[in-house]
Amino acid sequence: MTQHIDTTPNNDWIITITCDDQPGLVHAVTGGIVDAQGNIEESQQFHSTDTGRFFMRLRISTPANEQQLRASLAPVVEQYHLDLTLRESDRPTKTLVLVSKAAHCLQDLLFRQNSGQANIEIPRVFGNHPDLADLAGFYGVPFTSLPIKSAEDKHAFEQRIMRYVEENDIELVVLARYMQILSPELCDFLAGRAINIHHSFLPGFKGANPYLQAHQRGVKLIGATAHFVTADLDEGPIIEQNVVRVDHSKSPAQLRAIGQDVESRTLRQAVTWFAERRILRDGQRTIIFQ
Repeated sequence: MTQHIDTTPNNDWIITITCDDQPGLVHAVTGGIVDAQGNIEESQQFHSTDTGRFFMRLRISTPANEQQLRASLAPVVEQYHLDLTLRESDRPTKTLVLVSKAAHCLQDLLFRQNSGQANIEIPRVFGNHPDLADLAGFYGVPFTSLPIKSAEDKHAFEQRIMRYVEENDIELVVLARYMQILSPELCDFLAGRAINIHHSFLPGFKGANPYLQAHQRGVKLIGATAHFVTADLDEGPIIEQNVVRVDHSKSPAQLRAIGQDVESRTLRQAVTWFAERRILRDGQRTIIFQ
């Protein structure tokens, strides 16, 4: 039976669903939305043949408030054992950014936030170097600098990050060229809500100045990969990848500029998708509802 909805203005919500695939599931979900006098404005779904899992993302409008909408969907959640999230579509995602010395990814994220092109709110930037404090300050974002010169420093820094995340309801942590390996403890604490970006070459170049190495080896492709952070270094589920073709005429400085641009674009897209709740996990890979 459709419940009585007292509120009159329409509220816009994003609903995501993950569960084992079962007959009648979509019909039941849409029925719960109808019970809340909801109108489905966007709907995407996917069945994973690898895991048998079902994934769904909906954007709806309804006069129901959150409590009423959850009440309408509660019987479906219980019957089908849904992992369901519900979020106001226009509420910015509270995002903590970690940096070292490179400015390009932070600059892009702060600009996108300031211009309204990314639905995120960056309340603070943490850095293990003070170099980017002025950049954060230009956008009115507080900057905390804590140097890491020992294992004790690193532990203290990570404890500070975890406290800040808990005390400020941070939903996403972005490693914007943060050149520190996170401890397993911090990786577990941030599981599913931390995104990293790194360059991608073929072949791969380790150590200092990878763009000089790329120039010396005549690299033809420069790319970037954004992925979730896990304790396995740079092996978390991939969210987005991009690649740019280059040739012998590019200097190391030009290769670096191209690489920084593709890193910024790739990280921005991953953060945007996360903020719009378009990323769902299917084991070691991601489902992206674009």
